[in-house]
Amino acid sequence: MKMYQKIGVKMAASYSPNFSLPKRPKKRIKFLIIHYTGMKKEIDAIRRLQDPNFKVSSHYLIKRNGEILNLVPDRYKAWHAGVSSWKYFKLLNKNSIGIEITNPGHQYGYKNFSPKQIFSLKKLLNFLIKKYGIKKNCILGHSDISPGRKKDPGEKFPWEMLAKKKLVFWHNLDRKKIKKFRNQNLLTNFEQNIFLKNLNKIGYNDIKGFKFHKNIKFLTLAFQRRFRQSLVNGKIDKECLLISKSLL
Repeated sequence: MKMYQKIGVKMAASYSPNFSLPKRPKKRIKFLIIHYTGMKKEIDAIRRLQDPNFKVSSHYLIKRNGEILNLVPDRYKAWHAGVSSWKYFKLLNKNSIGIEITNPGHQYGYKNFSPKQIFSLKKLLNFLIKKYGIKKNCILGHSDISPGRKKDPGEKFPWEMLAKKKLVFWHNLDRKKIKKFRNQNLLTNFEQNIFLKNLNKIGYNDIKGFKFHKNIKFLTLAFQRRFRQSLVNGKIDKECLLISKSLL
């Protein structure tokens, strides 16, 4: 409790009822999944996460002013990830902690995350990484684990900045140097297959389910929202291929 107070976490007036029993072992928590709320009003998002009729929740919510609310205790399975996969893990609710950040999202006028939100997120990530021994490549966005369904936290989320703080993983390429390989350098079918295999090795799961053009585009969009945020177009070009190789 003292540590929670130190990093500014406040207990919600009442915990969300949207979680599963029994209490899970500490060692089962391997992932931190970051979301945006995707609703017009912050108060409506909080109410939804606490409403048993909606059957959704998260462990934490970071408000626009940077305040962190604890909605579900860490050791219980909150209902935030839904149908999801990463590497050999399926249905990641049972292995993860969910962090919602107030933002209207793509549907309601997607905004930059506030400096106060990111400051609070850094403190929360540091705390949870140390508490549960979370690896950098296990801190993911909702779109990473559900690329066909979700866009959050989206291309405005500061993954690169967090990587510089050694909190998440990122490629080691010079963005200015690799920019010349984008767009006009579309890949052959052989190179596209290499790109998709690289994504599978990184962790993007169920590549066999992305045989069709539409599904490959969803996967590419998720990858770009995470690792090539300045251009999210769903097209696999040489810049994407180089980034995927660097991540390996």
